[in-house]
Amino acid sequence: MEQMEQMEQMKQATQTRRWLRARDDGAFRRRAVETILATAGAAIRERGRFLLALAGGGTPRGIYETLRSVRADWAKWHLYFGDERCAPRDDPERNSRMAADAWLSHVPIPPAQIHVIPGELGAREAAAAYAASLRGVGDFDLVLLGLGEDGHTASLFPGGDWETAPASADVLPVFDAPKPPPERVSLSAARLSRAGKALFLVSGESKRQAIADWRSGRPIPAAAIRPPAGVDVLVSAELWESR
Repeated sequence: MEQMEQMEQMKQATQTRRWLRARDDGAFRRRAVETILATAGAAIRERGRFLLALAGGGTPRGIYETLRSVRADWAKWHLYFGDERCAPRDDPERNSRMAADAWLSHVPIPPAQIHVIPGELGAREAAAAYAASLRGVGDFDLVLLGLGEDGHTASLFPGGDWETAPASADVLPVFDAPKPPPERVSLSAARLSRAGKALFLVSGESKRQAIADWRSGRPIPAAAIRPPAGVDVLVSAELWESR
């Protein structure tokens, strides 16, 4: 029933998408880094802080590695995670571990401003803890998102409850992810949509069908992310023809 209501809500609202082409891997990383830094600069000038939600998976790794060598006002960055696997804190498959290895352990962002999802607690307890940490946090300035082969984003998978309504929970426990591990924690579609900007990072031949499904209007999870300003989709060169 919830899934049917979710699909009906998606039909009633159109996601605004802007497709951005990267001619090669270097351009892909540069475009993403430029967007992150420009958004950070504007947010810090306007509000004195930058709220960024990070994507996991393999695609952002090179972007994070590039960020560790740039100059930024790191003391004013506040980082959150869009999702996490329920695994030990030092598990190499954890999104927080990947981000730390690639970027965060190399720059002076205050540790208290890096808000890791405590996936080691299990899906239900970790979701409750992260929801508490988000209480009182305003809209993200920027949300980074990936796209899976099946159209999933964060840990919002086809057939699941993505929580798209404005009054939805901020954080969801996931118990039956189709990819291991089955237990995960994810920000809801509604919370991910509370952002000034959303940037999808999409690369790799395996994403071709997901891009086609997205463009054809199928109700994939990525289409449920609807910030007021729409979303930007940065697409690698090999996927551009399927745009």
